[in-house]
Amino acid sequence: MSADDLPISRFPVPSLAQMPEDIRTRIEAVQEKSGFIPNVFLVLAHRPDEFRAFFAYHDALMDKPGNLTKAEREMIVVATSNLNQCQYCVIAHGAILRIRAKNPLIADQIAINYRKADITPRQTAMLDFAVKVSRSAEAVSEADIDALKAHGFDEEDVWDIAAIAAFFALSNRMANVSGMRPNAEFYTLGRG
Repeated sequence: MSADDLPISRFPVPSLAQMPEDIRTRIEAVQEKSGFIPNVFLVLAHRPDEFRAFFAYHDALMDKPGNLTKAEREMIVVATSNLNQCQYCVIAHGAILRIRAKNPLIADQIAINYRKADITPRQTAMLDFAVKVSRSAEAVSEADIDALKAHGFDEEDVWDIAAIAAFFALSNRMANVSGMRPNAEFYTLGRG
């Protein structure tokens, strides 16, 4: 059995024709832009109301203007997804990070050990905080916030880092529980 023959989720995956029109339209737009449909869209379409809420919050966090670059936002996703052992998100967002950072190595470095990656001290501090939020948010203190501020982050940046880490903790858990498989297309994106 090849990887193409394996299910993308342990839960039912509706066909495009079975999906509400707004969800189908969004998925078709993603397909047109990227050349394929990322499995996360198909798997989450199983629950249309949750699909809409998930992607509304995703877009609010990942596409907004602010002091964090789009590449830095993806760094947070890759580092915390690795911590949460989410194969889907590490691979999918690793591909996006390679493209956004214009660096084919950075995603692999961050996925393996961000503390040894070729990133700035500011980005390391950002990821240290994101990892703490993802694993032990109850232990976050003023000292953690002060450490970020010492690297030039403001309160809105701190909120963004925390929100991205928290949102993807949810995403990682749902991807793991559903057995979501990464698309083969992700493996080659941004590598050359």
